[in-house]
Amino acid sequence: MSLPEWSAIEALPATRLEVLFAAAADRVAALSIEVAGLHFDWSKTHLTTDALAAFEALARATDLSGSREALFAGEAVNTTEARAAEHTAERGEGAPDSVARAALLHARMRALIDAIEAGALGPVRHILHLGIGGSALGPDLLVDALGRDQARYEVAVVSNVDGVALEEAFGRFDPSATLLVIASKTFTTTETLLNAESALEWMGEGGTIDPYGRVIAITAAPEKAVEWGIDETRVLPFADSVGGRYSLWSSIGFPAALALGWDAFEDLLDGAAEMDRHFRLASAHENAPVLAAFSDLFYTQVRHAETRAVFAYDERLRLLPSYLQQLEMESNGKSVGIDGTPITRTTAPITWGGVGTDAQHAVFQLLHQGTRLVPVEFVCVAEPGDALADEHHRQLLMNAFAQGAALMKGRINAADPARSYPGDRPSATILIEALDARSLGALLAFYEHRTFVNAVLLGLNPFDQFGVELGKEMAKTADEGGLDFDASTLDLIRRAFG
Repeated sequence: MSLPEWSAIEALPATRLEVLFAAAADRVAALSIEVAGLHFDWSKTHLTTDALAAFEALARATDLSGSREALFAGEAVNTTEARAAEHTAERGEGAPDSVARAALLHARMRALIDAIEAGALGPVRHILHLGIGGSALGPDLLVDALGRDQARYEVAVVSNVDGVALEEAFGRFDPSATLLVIASKTFTTTETLLNAESALEWMGEGGTIDPYGRVIAITAAPEKAVEWGIDETRVLPFADSVGGRYSLWSSIGFPAALALGWDAFEDLLDGAAEMDRHFRLASAHENAPVLAAFSDLFYTQVRHAETRAVFAYDERLRLLPSYLQQLEMESNGKSVGIDGTPITRTTAPITWGGVGTDAQHAVFQLLHQGTRLVPVEFVCVAEPGDALADEHHRQLLMNAFAQGAALMKGRINAADPARSYPGDRPSATILIEALDARSLGALLAFYEHRTFVNAVLLGLNPFDQFGVELGKEMAKTADEGGLDFDASTLDLIRRAFG
């Protein structure tokens, strides 16, 4: 059942962005927020004072503040699975017992890292991390973003069951100097365990005397890892109440903590905790995740945008769009509300994106002149990550800022319509002072809370993901000989396997 507050939101006028800027000299200040070394500028969106008031009314009607407190209190906000969602406890913000447990598990992880660094598992130069979904995307992003200059080990994160992906890592690594990390929340993930078996075989054939002695398991089901053959001293548990796509703060972050050093991992947690406190305590119009969610919902519900584009204007953040795809679409790609009834309005948009300036020469044509409205998000870093001439970074940032300005302003050419740009196309910019573990932690926590706010206002549970199960179940059934498929699928199976 739709809340009456949506009527006021859906009736919001479509005033052009340039008119909004002309009408309010303080627009940039009013729609910008500074927190944890991040500057959020939402002034080039169509949010107005009236829009903020309408969304704040919706937030009150959906009890956003109550849901937020329930999240941090460790209550069962994951209603379909009757459990808490305690990723914030991993960074010290949550129910006291859960925070204490997370600290103990972090201490266990650090002790194992200390032992590895001391040579307890033999020489280690390479880390082969096997996982899928949240067990891979988070660690991969962390190491790729922060490890280019400071990684103490070479890390490969392999998620695809396609053997080509695993062989690529084998080609770069020495099996006798490789630490194998198997990350699976349930320790039953078919793709991950198949990759693990192949990796162990490769290590054995490469001269590793005891391949199982060089395996680390990361799981919320430690007993399953022990049954699989891994010594319990090398099993790193994490709480079952920590969802996969929210788990990089837990033991899932082990390869990043090992490769980057424990201080960097702690800085990551500290940055996220600072964003947690901001989200919990700041009023709605000064709250970065809340403001971003208001903008998201304006474009999906009022302007009927089907997608949202994220462009990282920094090579170190090239994996951010992929990470956000899972976070946002797996969390809020739902059609049933928390009360079990169908949702009658659009839920999560399709998240996509790329890296600037590459994307400018590929997809920005559609953004400027296409027929679909696509809200754009630019993620930039003020301090360069390279030691080359300053002009490299200047050109990178100027391109990002100019693209936002061009999307808004446009240009009308009456004599040559093919060279006209309609303008009035929204964008937001996140400018990071310097990309380090602390600022990256704050950025990723911002996106988590933004996703949560969207879910609350839409009446969704962002912490289950039953939609990923059906295809996996059918694949398993087919593999076990049960072929209850349609004619097309049966034909494809016959063509592929004979």
